[in-house]
Amino acid sequence: MTITLVQSDIFWENKDANLENFSAKLDRIGNNPDLIILPEMFATGFTMNAKKFAEKENGKTVSWLKNEAEKRNCVVTGSVLIEDDGRYFNRMFWMKPDGSYETYDKRHLFRMGKEHLIMSQGINRKIVELNGWKINLQICYDLRFPVWSKNRYRNGEYEYDMLIYVANWPEVRKEAYLSLIPARAIENQSYVIWVNRTGNDGNNIFHSGDSMVSDPYGKIVAQADPGKDQLVNVTLSKQIQEDFRKKFTVGMDWDNFLVSGRNQ
Repeated sequence: MTITLVQSDIFWENKDANLENFSAKLDRIGNNPDLIILPEMFATGFTMNAKKFAEKENGKTVSWLKNEAEKRNCVVTGSVLIEDDGRYFNRMFWMKPDGSYETYDKRHLFRMGKEHLIMSQGINRKIVELNGWKINLQICYDLRFPVWSKNRYRNGEYEYDMLIYVANWPEVRKEAYLSLIPARAIENQSYVIWVNRTGNDGNNIFHSGDSMVSDPYGKIVAQADPGKDQLVNVTLSKQIQEDFRKKFTVGMDWDNFLVSGRNQ
């Protein structure tokens, strides 16, 4: 599968500027990817001004995602600030070329940024499929919680083959994601894709991006330059993963468990 990671600065609370910026970046993609991945809250930045900037699922940003997916004839994914029945969600969209889509609501809300006071918590994991790959959708802070992302092995089948994280994770805490991304790959025998923003946000917090792809061995096979707006194109082999899983059958010894998104 061929994937384009879009590492970019984000204009603070300016949807029009961001959508124009990302359209221009997508126009520069030279190959024909199966999947394009945008950062977390790519249309607004990580703002908690939800009352002013949240939109319905039929709003401007979701319509833009539909148009881009149709135009590029591929899946486009990223998260959007959404208002749904009076509540706000950091919602990741998996937009298909035919205009249909699936969503994942961020489970772990970043309390140090007051996100837990503004947004509603997601309760369900979301695993989507593309070209025979099963893909687990996650958002930023979710990376710190291994139970939520843990793969499972049942009846000779793995629950998923790839983890995708879209993020607005500051440089000051980059050592955490630099360690956790390969760790998630190793413990789940999964590819892990990380797409993070660059630049200063509206709180003058700097993001270096460091968007990357780890293979199931924990080896970084593609990475953007820190602090640089950049498109990263990568083609991943499912056969490499399948061969590794057959050779090193750790999945057969994983613990059986049930993941619940509801607090007990």
